[in-house]
Amino acid sequence: MKTQNRLRPFGMRDKLGYMFGDFGNDFTFILSTSILMKFYTDVMGVSAAIVGTLMMLARFVDAVTDVTMGCICDAGKPTAAGKFKPWLMRMCVPVAIASFLMYAPGFGANVASTWSYGVRVAWLIVTYLLWGSVCYTGINIPYGSMASAISPEPGDRQSLSTFRTIGGTLAGIFIGVGLPMIAYDKVQLADGTTQDVLNGQNVAIAAAIFSVLAIVCYFLCYKMCTERVTTGETKEKGASVGQMIKSAFTNRALLSIIVASVVMLLAQLTMQNMVSYVYPDYYNAAALQSVGSLVMMVGMFAAAAIAKPLTNKYGKAEVCAVSSVAGAIVCVITWLIQPNVYVYMAMMALFWLFLGVFSMVCWALITDVIDYSELKNGVREDGSVYAMYSFARKLGQALASGLSGWLLAWIGYNENAVSQGIAQTESVKSGIFAISNVVPAIGLVALAAVLWFWYPLHKKQVDSNVAKLKEKRGQS
Repeated sequence: MKTQNRLRPFGMRDKLGYMFGDFGNDFTFILSTSILMKFYTDVMGVSAAIVGTLMMLARFVDAVTDVTMGCICDAGKPTAAGKFKPWLMRMCVPVAIASFLMYAPGFGANVASTWSYGVRVAWLIVTYLLWGSVCYTGINIPYGSMASAISPEPGDRQSLSTFRTIGGTLAGIFIGVGLPMIAYDKVQLADGTTQDVLNGQNVAIAAAIFSVLAIVCYFLCYKMCTERVTTGETKEKGASVGQMIKSAFTNRALLSIIVASVVMLLAQLTMQNMVSYVYPDYYNAAALQSVGSLVMMVGMFAAAAIAKPLTNKYGKAEVCAVSSVAGAIVCVITWLIQPNVYVYMAMMALFWLFLGVFSMVCWALITDVIDYSELKNGVREDGSVYAMYSFARKLGQALASGLSGWLLAWIGYNENAVSQGIAQTESVKSGIFAISNVVPAIGLVALAAVLWFWYPLHKKQVDSNVAKLKEKRGQS
C-alpha cells in the first residue's frame, strides 16, 4: 500500500464531500427505517409480523451480496478517480429509483383493498430486495471502503467518521422534520374522535423528492473527495465469499465489532421503527414528530462536538461503552415514568446524545479493524472487511425490523384499524411505548459489554497498530 503524495492534501473539501455521501445514503436508508414498516402495515395493509419477517429474511440475502461487492471492490483495478469512487456514479441512479419503487403503490387509490394480498406481498419482496440487497449494497460498500483510501491518518479518518454521521444526521433532519408534516391526515373515527393516519400518496411524493436529492448528494461526494491511498493491482486471486466469512470468525476485532454493530442497530432501529407508531398511536400527535426529530438532532450534534476530544483522550471503545450504558439508563427511566409527549422528546434528545457518540465513532472503529487485519494477515482488504461490517449492520437492521414486526403482532397491533374506523386499544398503545424503550435499553447494555470486554482495539492497542503501519509504509 502506498500514499499518493502528489495529490492535494487532505482537508475540509474531503470531509464535506464524504458527508454528502452519507447524506445521499440516508435519504433512502433513514426513510426506510423511519416510515417503511408503517407504510407497509397502514397503507398496504400487510401484517406487521409478515413485514418484519420479510425484512429480516431479505437481510440474509446480503450475506452474499455485501461480501460479493466487497470482493469486487478489492479485485477492481484503480481508475484515475480511484478504486471506489466510480461506483458512486454507477449506482446512484439505480439506488434512487429502487428506493422510490418501494413507496410507489402509495399513488394507488386505497391500495390495501384494490391489490390482492399476494400482489402486495410480492411487490414488497421484490422492491425491498432490489433496493437493499442489490442497489444500496452496490453503492454503500464502495462508499464506506473509500474512507481508508482518502487518508491513512487515524485523525483524518475520525474526522471522516464524524462528518459521515453529520451527513446522515442532516438527512435525518430533512426526513424526520419534513415527512411528518405532510405524511399524516386527521381522520374522524366511528366514535367521533380523530386519529392521525398515514397518507400513502404523500409518502410516495416525498420518496421521489428524496431520491432526486440522494443523486445530487452522491455527485457532490464524487466531485469533492480524493482517494490518496492505493494498493495497486491484486495479482493473486482473492478469497472466496465463503473463505471471507470463515476468516471473520478467526479475527477477534472484526467478529466483535460485527456483534457490536448488530446490537447497536437493534437498539437504534427499533427506536426509529417505533417512533412512527409512538407519536401517531401512543400520543396521537403525529405533527409533533417533526419537533421531536429536531430535538433529537440537538442530541446528535452535541455528540458530534464531544466525540472526537473524548475519544482522543480516553479511546473510542472506552467512550462508546460508557455512553451506551448511559443511553440504556435513559430508556429505562423513560419507560418507567411514561412522560407526556414534551418530556418524552427531551428524554429522546438525551438518548440520542449518548447513542450519537457511537454513531460518530463507529466508522473510525472499522478503519481501526482494517488496520488490525492488515497487520494480522499481511494483506490490505478495505472492501472485504467493510463489506463484512456492512452486512453486520444490515443484520442488525433485519433483527430490528423482524423484532419490531413480531412484537407489534404480539401486542395485537391492528393494521386495519383505520379502515375499520377505530383506534388502537390502550393495551396496544402501552405495548408500543414499552417496545420503543425496553428493546433499545437491552441492546445498548449488550453493546457496552461487547466493547468493554471483547473488542480488543482499545486505545493503547490502536496507537501501537498505527505506529507499526507507519513504520511499514516508511519501509515500502
